[in-house]
Amino acid sequence: MKTAIIGVGAMGGAIAEGMLHSGKVNPADIIAANPHTDKLWHLVDAGVMVTSDNKAAAAKADVVIVAVKPWLAEDVMKDLKTVMDYRRQVLVSVVAGVTAAQINGWMQKDGALPQLFLVIPNTAASICESMTFIAPCNASEHNTELIKKLFDNIGSTIITDERHLAAGMVLASCGTAFALRYIRASAEGGVELGFRAAEATRIVAQTVKGAACLLMDSGSHPEEEIDKVTTAGGLTIKGLNAMEQAGFTGAVIQGLKAAGK
Repeated sequence: MKTAIIGVGAMGGAIAEGMLHSGKVNPADIIAANPHTDKLWHLVDAGVMVTSDNKAAAAKADVVIVAVKPWLAEDVMKDLKTVMDYRRQVLVSVVAGVTAAQINGWMQKDGALPQLFLVIPNTAASICESMTFIAPCNASEHNTELIKKLFDNIGSTIITDERHLAAGMVLASCGTAFALRYIRASAEGGVELGFRAAEATRIVAQTVKGAACLLMDSGSHPEEEIDKVTTAGGLTIKGLNAMEQAGFTGAVIQGLKAAGK
């Protein structure tokens, strides 16, 4: 199955890198299309076909992933429409904020619509650790399974509907920045406690990774794992209570709600 990635910026690049990193996608089955190809030689070296011609890339693919900026989406998709065969090709949009109704309006030809998927990955796709949301639109079960399998190569996936994509973006895409901001804050605290900045960052990053793995491996509730390290009168409960008094949980929830507006 050949996959064309139209737009190889931060997100399109992360998808391409993740597919290569996974070892489950043949590099020769990836076609990367970008107006400027001078920074994509590492993909060429890995065996990926690179071009500046969007239509040429799309015409050769079974799955066409559009990963351009929102203000470019209409022109790019209308251009792709002229070469796409809806009977054999699937269209995937990872363009944030562009709806299925908009895309269908741009892509309709001769009364036909493409089998469409709205997909929200995050930049951890580059290391196969994305949390990706997939919303099928006009799509068969067969193609839904095909697209899920494709994005399973670069992390975890959830099949959902279009109305949940915005919330998914807040939790998983914006959430990457929120988690990193916690790591930065905690590392700064580590410096106050006596560690060098690089050491503190490594300590906190590994701790966050370990905490996440505990939840994912055990399937337990976060509070269960918190209880395991919280003893009466101990350091952990003192720290947790001080954070809550400073509004930690409330600040996180308010930040998520603000990002979702």
